[in-house]
Amino acid sequence: MILVSKYIVPKGYVGITIYPFVFLKYKALKKDAVLLNHEKIHLKQQLELLIIPFYLLYLIEFFIRLVQYKNMYAAYKNISFEREAYVNEKDLDYLKTRPFYTFVSYY
Repeated sequence: MILVSKYIVPKGYVGITIYPFVFLKYKALKKDAVLLNHEKIHLKQQLELLIIPFYLLYLIEFFIRLVQYKNMYAAYKNISFEREAYVNEKDLDYLKTRPFYTFVSYY
């Protein structure tokens, strides 16, 4: 389910996925197939990890990357879940052939 809310999406971002919802900052972004594919990849990751463990692993890895890179944006971009989503967001058929737990290969 895609919802529009400029208040839920953090500053500096245009979308966020909180299972089962995809929140977009602006209504026009509903037409952005690449962004929606990126967020759908996150939905798949969240389902694979039974939702709550996804968020725990995401936060743990974020803090590890923050120590590693000493920069919040670099930490975010290097989280394995984000790396998988960014690398594959332009492949609109990616989720049709994506193997289970693929994010692990991005650690």
